Amino acid sequence: MKTAKKSTIYFDAQIHRALRLKAAETDRTVSDIVNDAVRISLAEDAEDIAAFEERAHEPNLSFEAALKDLKRRGKL
Repeated sequence: MKTAKKSTIYFDAQIHRALRLKAAETDRTVSDIVNDAVRISLAEDAEDIAAFEERAHEPNLSFEAALKDLKRRGKL
């Protein structure tokens, strides 16, 4: 059995109503819906961090250099 931790979260009234309706419609609990949403958000954060780490050693291009390159190419 999973060990769950209790936390108090204050939702905007309209968001809370939508969560309750979704929970009832999908036969799930509000906690399950919120846990899934947080899990998805954290997984996206982990993917972003991995992408940043993967590109950490790429050379940086300054804004000034980017503008000069655009001007050189006739884009500005």
